[in-house]
Amino acid sequence: MSDDLRQAVRRVLPGVRADLEALIRIPSVSADSRAAAEVRRCAELTAELFRTAGAPEVEIVDDIEGGRPAVLARCPAPPGMPTVLLYAHYDVQPAGDRWSSPPFEPHETGGRLYGRGSADDKAGIAAHLAAIRAYGGRPPVGVTVLVEGEEEIGSPTLGRFLDRHRDKLAADVVVLADSENVAIGVPSFTEALRGLAACVVEVRTLEHGVHSGTYGGAAPDALTALCRLLATLHDDHGDVAVAGLVAGSRPAIDYPEERFRSEATVLDGVPLVGTGTVAERIWAKPAVTVLAIDAPAVTDASNTLVPVARAKVSLRVAPGDDAPRAQAMLVRHLREHAPWGVRLEIGKAELAQPHAVDTRGSAYDAARRAYKTAYGDDVVGIGGGGAIPFVAEFASAFPDAAILITSAGGDPACRAHSADENLHLADFEHACLAETLLLDELAREAGR
Repeated sequence: MSDDLRQAVRRVLPGVRADLEALIRIPSVSADSRAAAEVRRCAELTAELFRTAGAPEVEIVDDIEGGRPAVLARCPAPPGMPTVLLYAHYDVQPAGDRWSSPPFEPHETGGRLYGRGSADDKAGIAAHLAAIRAYGGRPPVGVTVLVEGEEEIGSPTLGRFLDRHRDKLAADVVVLADSENVAIGVPSFTEALRGLAACVVEVRTLEHGVHSGTYGGAAPDALTALCRLLATLHDDHGDVAVAGLVAGSRPAIDYPEERFRSEATVLDGVPLVGTGTVAERIWAKPAVTVLAIDAPAVTDASNTLVPVARAKVSLRVAPGDDAPRAQAMLVRHLREHAPWGVRLEIGKAELAQPHAVDTRGSAYDAARRAYKTAYGDDVVGIGGGGAIPFVAEFASAFPDAAILITSAGGDPACRAHSADENLHLADFEHACLAETLLLDELAREAGR
């Protein structure tokens, strides 16, 4: 059967590739209110693609106030068979600059397909299309496809969407095709994700700016005070110094330091920060980053003491911790370490819960068999350093479902969110086959 399905996937891949390129050409940037028509157009094309793939029930759902249109496609389960929910998102990050080619004009170079959304996450849509088309629109288990349009802005209305449409979305297995493989050709299930807690801290020391020569040395300036405060967030090794934060379990696999340095583009001679293995530091421990500072630009600077300065501080929350609690620990640290009695205002922003997946059970065993057959290599469990807020939403909505966080062909070099985003096409084919085989394995498991 696996050989037959392999041939079926290869037959549908050229059409799926063409559909993926058509999706990439639509600049469906959810963060840009001016792109609302393009977001809608991408949802409409996605719905049409699942209709032509043979899904008997397809609809665009746009009934959550403030939300983006979502696409639901359903193939009802044969009697006695489970239902699998396949997730992806069609919205993309803004293009940004420094692309080597137009970001919304897909092209292939060196076995990779370049274009914004190629890996994150229009490849996920295409992989789901491939699986349904390989079965001629009649998969051996029930399949529900959910493609949303606001993941890149944090899926703010997804929780309400899942609550409202719980009956349509109920499933035994949930496949979230929005992660990366640890390396090309190595199938990877993301088993732990860090969450996110952020805040904006404002330091104020003076009513207004004053001459640095006349008053400097006695009058405190806000920018220097802010720098001193931000410096307290890490110890001398670069580990997070915020008290009360939790660290997750040590990952079973490691991330070679030289490979990490290359992929992170760390400059020669600049050491890594923090302690523990690289995998621990980026997957299992909290991390604090100063994302931005509001202060005079160097080109606009004058000999003036700065009266007010602001910074956005981002905390990556380790699996096993709680995002609101971690945010409270960060805020407490900032208040306790503010220097010189400065006035401090802290605005809270952005929360996403971390999540750890228990990958025991027959559904995970079936998934490991399917992905091993497709890739020719054993599945490895990895962590994710970035927050994916919707994972916790799905886990809360469907607590009894097995949740798989997979890659549709993305790898560490796919440059998701960056210029020259790309999809490794050989791994994309592997992902399409793996998902197709997964449906067959789940049907076999149910029939035992």
